[in-house]
Amino acid sequence: MVAAVAQGQSGALWRLEGADRQLDANLVRHLPGTGGAAYTEDEVDVMLVVVAGGGTLTLDGTKSRLTPGFIGLLPRGTSRALLAGPEGLLVLTAHHRRRGMSIGRSTPAVAPEPCALHLVCARCHRHAIEADARYCTGCGTALTDRPASR
Repeated sequence: MVAAVAQGQSGALWRLEGADRQLDANLVRHLPGTGGAAYTEDEVDVMLVVVAGGGTLTLDGTKSRLTPGFIGLLPRGTSRALLAGPEGLLVLTAHHRRRGMSIGRSTPAVAPEPCALHLVCARCHRHAIEADARYCTGCGTALTDRPASR
């Protein structure tokens, strides 16, 4: 499969497919001298296997030489960066599948509590205990009418 891909092509050459899988895996080619700026993956641990080529892995500031057969764990929360050597770098990555993005509310909508301002006495500012109170229990002042429900 790798031999069939154009020599100058970089990025993901292959990836697992299937909607209900729990694992993500990608075969990624980095062209000679390329890589990415250091970044931190906060969600998932990543297994990295060097298939061909070579380069350097910097993991939380520690550099490791990458050669074919290298297997490493990149724990979530660590800073990592890859730099392909002069022959380029072909790596297989595998990790637990991330949850997909979805459109909608993250939490179910809850009706807001009804306003209770009509239960506060305008004269003494005491709050009535009963939800259906019509007069203030402290001073006897008539409370305002409850607003109509929407």
